[in-house]
Amino acid sequence: MPVMKPLKQPKLSDVIVDSLEQMILEGSLKPGQRLPPERALAVQFEVSRPSVREAIQKLEAKGLVVRRQGGGNFVSQELGASYTEPLFALIGQHPEAQYDLLEFRHALEGVAAYYAAIRGTGADRKIIEKRYNDWLNYHEQRVSDLEAKADAEFHLSIAEAAHNVVLLHTMRALFTLLKQNIVSNLHYLYEEEAMRLKIKEQHFRLKEAVLARDPNAARAAAHEHLAYVEEIVLEKGKADSRNMRSLRRLQNLDE
Repeated sequence: MPVMKPLKQPKLSDVIVDSLEQMILEGSLKPGQRLPPERALAVQFEVSRPSVREAIQKLEAKGLVVRRQGGGNFVSQELGASYTEPLFALIGQHPEAQYDLLEFRHALEGVAAYYAAIRGTGADRKIIEKRYNDWLNYHEQRVSDLEAKADAEFHLSIAEAAHNVVLLHTMRALFTLLKQNIVSNLHYLYEEEAMRLKIKEQHFRLKEAVLARDPNAARAAAHEHLAYVEEIVLEKGKADSRNMRSLRRLQNLDE
């Protein structure tokens, strides 16, 4: 009879590490978010504080958690920085790259809306409703910078509800760039009241389709919204280009 080796019990700190890593991966703990105090974590996991401290040290060694002197432990901000600041600046400065970003959003958010409608939980739907109402509030107040942030949060809440961690972290990595893209688009989209109403209707249909658990309608709503944004931004960009060309001709008229 073969000799059976006794099963090795995992260390408590490793169990805590696995649990916290899962929370980071699924997005429950976000880049830059502060971890609960060691005392609270010890109560939550029903372990001693030394076990919690050892687990945090392991996460710190992996680069997942950073310790701030006198300020606690935080999920590393670097997890949301797959795109570097110089690349952010380059994309922000070149209109062609803005169109590329819109195309990328088109593909990504259609998938996110589809799976959010299928997989979203009751809690996910409450978050989506809350994020939508936050956006609507700033939209009605016409506070552009806060509206842009709320708009991005609304779209991210749908990505969270898709329960695909690769999709979620790709969206999170683009969060700063996404806000910049939305701010730049608002300049074009809200020149006319009809455009404001169109965007409002599109956000509402996207939200309702996801909450109604209709994946095809959700995907279609996401595509309709981003196709409209892409069309308006492209047309306005062309108009700006024509205007600049005309101004240059005017300046050279007397030469």
